[in-house]
Amino acid sequence: MNSQLKKKMADIGAKTNVCLRVVFADGSSYQSRDRAPDVTIFVRNGRAAWRVLLFGHVGFLEAYFNGDIDIEGSIALAFRAGMDAGFDGRPTFFVALRNWWHELRLSNRSIAQAKANARFHYGPGQEFYREWLDGVGMAYTCSWFDDGAKTLEEAQRAKMDHVCRKVLLKAGETFADIGSGWGNLLFYAWEKYGALGTGINTTTEQVRETREEIKRRGLEGKVEVLERDFRDVPRQFDKLLSIGTLEHAGRDQLGQVIRAHADYLKPGGLGVIHFIGHVGVRDTEFWIRKYIFPGGWIPSLAEAIDWCERSGLEVVDIENLRRNYALTLDDWALRFDRNWDKIHRLDPERFDEKFRRIWRTYLWSCAEMFRSPNGKTHLFQIVVSKGNIGDNYPMSRAFLYTSEQPREQARAAAR
Repeated sequence: MNSQLKKKMADIGAKTNVCLRVVFADGSSYQSRDRAPDVTIFVRNGRAAWRVLLFGHVGFLEAYFNGDIDIEGSIALAFRAGMDAGFDGRPTFFVALRNWWHELRLSNRSIAQAKANARFHYGPGQEFYREWLDGVGMAYTCSWFDDGAKTLEEAQRAKMDHVCRKVLLKAGETFADIGSGWGNLLFYAWEKYGALGTGINTTTEQVRETREEIKRRGLEGKVEVLERDFRDVPRQFDKLLSIGTLEHAGRDQLGQVIRAHADYLKPGGLGVIHFIGHVGVRDTEFWIRKYIFPGGWIPSLAEAIDWCERSGLEVVDIENLRRNYALTLDDWALRFDRNWDKIHRLDPERFDEKFRRIWRTYLWSCAEMFRSPNGKTHLFQIVVSKGNIGDNYPMSRAFLYTSEQPREQARAAAR
């Protein structure tokens, strides 16, 4: 078994420019380049070898989570090496079986299970996320560096402005923020555009924390958040902003969620649907579903477009922000590592060493996934109209990059 693991590691090393060193449990070692290694992997025991050979890259990661494998040096480059070599490719039979079992038990089909799945991920609350998200609004979605933003905080504000401009958001208009997080977009849209936002959020902790912030800012009657499933539509709105929601729809619930998106909009209303999407129809990564987002499922761009069309939504524009997500995740991962001691002190039993390894794997590996030239996971923004777009929408994207719709003018109309 150890000899097969050595062969696997040598195959990875031959297919990447990362200088990889592997020290095996029997004391032998392998190094892929004749220079100082970028990353060194220590295989501590035979159990790790069995995991890798039975479960592929999922087994490797689980061995790292449990301490059977250690990584020294750049963990990001360890993941890059694996992706360069296609080690993260087709799942083994046993991983596919585990993914099937996960879906059987934890599908988002029922609203109750969807809520439990969301609370699994977001339940740790603001104190945990504050240590590594941006310091402005704790946005937990891809930022936008394309306008020259230098910091994560600038890029997150730029993203919010970008989506508001895409739907021509105006003072006094109502909009639904689907999956509203801690309300950063709700607050931004009110402060910069004078728009009246309603957040739709199924996570009890986030709803409570957002309502506390609404009260602290004195915005009752201007901004609200409702605790409900995305599919439970309260009423119709002028505009819709869905930032990072479709990934939480579930494998078989994409159609329901997109139809609900259409139901949120008044006839002629505009929306932005911003989501992680696959190129081609493929399974969602099992270990992400097991350890990070239970029940989650990444749809393909084609599937999302198909359901938009079936739901009476005209697709007006599509933009791919994949490379921006790599930069966003770089910042999150750096902040997570830098502030780990503070996170650990919040709750030493919950935020233990295994938790640290799982979450830094999640952040660093996703950064490399969005950066990888072999990657099939991207970040899309689709602009939709309920029914065919009217003549009042610009004929090109130029308005997004000029002063045609300056936010100062939009806000001035609210005064």
